[in-house]
Amino acid sequence: MNREQTFVEQRPQGDYAVRIPHAERASAVLPTQAAAIERAREMYPGITPLVERVRHTTGGKPDKWRTP
Repeated sequence: MNREQTFVEQRPQGDYAVRIPHAERASAVLPTQAAAIERAREMYPGITPLVERVRHTTGGKPDKWRTP
């Protein structure tokens, strides 16, 4: 299991999942993006999670990832 990266992504249900690469299930599911980012930092200290964009901005669109 690669713990060099973690991801925070929005689920179809509207909540947010903390995942590691190639995992079939989420490590955690939380109601807000901010809570999911905080949980990812708690679960995997020292690793900055990549966060899925959830809206269109001048810096990207929803299929892009950013650091918090």
